[in-house]
Amino acid sequence: MLTAADHALLLDLLALPTAGPLESDGPVRLWEAQKRYADASGLTVVHHAPADPAVLDRPDVPSTVRGRGADFLACQPNLVLRLGPPLPVARTVMFNVHLDTVAGVEPVSFDGAVFRGRGAIDAKGPAVALLAGIRDAAARRQAVGAEVAVVVQAVSGEEGGAMGVFGTRPLVEAGHVGALNVFCEPTSGRYQPRATASATAEIRVDGDDAIDDSPGDGHNATVLLGHVAAWLGERLDDVCVAGLHTGTAHNRVYGTGTLLVNLPYATAEAGAALTAAVEAHLADALADFAARHARSRALARTAADARRVTRLHWRKRGLPTLTDAGPAVADLMAAAGVPRGDGAFTCDAIWLSGSPTAVLGPGDLAANRAHAPGEHALLADLDAFAAQVSRLLCAFADRRTC
Repeated sequence: MLTAADHALLLDLLALPTAGPLESDGPVRLWEAQKRYADASGLTVVHHAPADPAVLDRPDVPSTVRGRGADFLACQPNLVLRLGPPLPVARTVMFNVHLDTVAGVEPVSFDGAVFRGRGAIDAKGPAVALLAGIRDAAARRQAVGAEVAVVVQAVSGEEGGAMGVFGTRPLVEAGHVGALNVFCEPTSGRYQPRATASATAEIRVDGDDAIDDSPGDGHNATVLLGHVAAWLGERLDDVCVAGLHTGTAHNRVYGTGTLLVNLPYATAEAGAALTAAVEAHLADALADFAARHARSRALARTAADARRVTRLHWRKRGLPTLTDAGPAVADLMAAAGVPRGDGAFTCDAIWLSGSPTAVLGPGDLAANRAHAPGEHALLADLDAFAAQVSRLLCAFADRRTC
């Protein structure tokens, strides 16, 4: 399904560093990557620009990007392509794919069967396969690109915890959507009609340092945050108790530090319950710490001041989730021979909650080493995904033009 030109395009994209500033301090060549993608697509460029900085001033924007200005967005544009004339939403299919990646340089190669490099599976490989599928559908059905429009969002801001707030969300709000919306992420070729969201808690201790000769003179953030981490880990299932940082030296007590906790959830109600649970469990953990260590010479001061020096800050919360949009997506996927999957993970599809939307793509995040050394994509999987895209567009066209 993919041609030699598609292979060359993918290798070209893999060679371009496109990790955004939330992921890397290196060069960000997203403008160039998106332009090369657009030039190779044969589609009409509808939009190619960064988001308005105003999109980062909303209260639900993650704190890592909230309030950042035009300079931050300047190197992270969004691209919208279209096959065919502008048509009503009812006659449009939208595909979303991200060309930004996580940090890390991976050697780029293709041995005839496997593409390797950062973004091979997440999601430059699926992006190129998408174009091959659109091209094949247009060759099979005259209606595709004439009576049915195909919109492609190639976005920034999917990685780095930005949650699509300056990529996918403003494009959706601008109306670049369809009667079917497909987010191209690794799902092993099985569509997922759901997408989770996540909240991130930052638990911070702001106390006093001490020297190793008198550890009880300060607040021991390491022990306190370690206690909180263990407390939460024992009581909250399916929650990621993540990074804990205080310091690296052996001859001092660190009075400041942070603990990060990530809380995935499938519904808004579950998200609200989780955030409330973290707040309640944190209060219990601090009370337990104070009781346990009140008589400890090294930790008594930390115990006495635990509540005062510990703060909970929400880096993000209150984000929507994608829930099953009903039988329309299922019927169309069945007509295209695309099986349903049982899983769900967090991606930009959350911004189309309530719309006919699915997550679908080749490969598997873990098996294909996305976000890790050795990231790769099998050509056979990319070909299979391109064929799914083609069948899906043909099925959509048949239903809209019969």
